[in-house]
Amino acid sequence: MNPAGWLMGGRPGIAELILVLAVLLLLFGAKRLPELARALGRSLSEFRKGREEGEKSTGPEHVAPDAESKDSGSPDVRSNNAAPDGS
Repeated sequence: MNPAGWLMGGRPGIAELILVLAVLLLLFGAKRLPELARALGRSLSEFRKGREEGEKSTGPEHVAPDAESKDSGSPDVRSNNAAPDGS
């Protein structure tokens, strides 16, 4: 068991999950854990629902244009490196 392996991008193993559940049980007690799990589930479902609604409301008109599709006739203000007067 690599102690920092799952912190560095890997998935936690069964030993780490048991440790986390044991700490949660000690902190909140057996009566509060189902309530907390239910609240977490509701929060995640609301988050997913909001994310899906946001994805539906942003259509193709909100997609950032590619570099090729930029209008070359308009000047690029960001590339103007002219020094201000008086410097």
